[in-house]
Amino acid sequence: MNHDLYDDNYIRGILNTVKSIAMVGASPVNVRPSYFAFKYLSERGYDMIPVNPGHVGKSLLGKPFVASLHDIGRPVDMIDIFRNSDHIAPIVDDALQLSPLPQVIWMQLGARNDEAAAKAEALGLKVVMNRCPKIEYGRLSSEIQWMGVNSRTLSSKRAPAPTHGMRLSLNRQSLAGGSTVAADRASQTPKRDN
Repeated sequence: MNHDLYDDNYIRGILNTVKSIAMVGASPVNVRPSYFAFKYLSERGYDMIPVNPGHVGKSLLGKPFVASLHDIGRPVDMIDIFRNSDHIAPIVDDALQLSPLPQVIWMQLGARNDEAAAKAEALGLKVVMNRCPKIEYGRLSSEIQWMGVNSRTLSSKRAPAPTHGMRLSLNRQSLAGGSTVAADRASQTPKRDN
């Protein structure tokens, strides 16, 4: 797998298939990127689970925080890692001990660990690095066009304005691959811990 450039169909397949997402590093602080991503994905109908040991006893949009992936107590389709690259390996190791295994390990913008990715892929998991599922969903559904951003997707119809729990079609034709300026810029910027 070339983790420098993802085919849109690979990302589409993931976002169309997963239903539950454990977000490691989720924050209840409403100005943090993890909060925005959590809220956005939750509003699109994904079953979101906030994972952060520093916030156990609190909730994020009505979902109680858990301390670790092992505390979830039910199967999870995707692990979305909102931590910097130095913290990814132990999180992926924890994810690979879950039963059943998740389908996807997703590392947020600026986060990459090729060794951890290889471990997950060796066990049949899909891996995405240095991308944000919120951004990719908005781009592939053309929803991001509502904000005046060129999503590089073509359709004769404008994407509908989303409502709570509404999943937009991710099957619009793309002009180019999944590389984005934001992803390229984020890969050059060190990521802070939550």
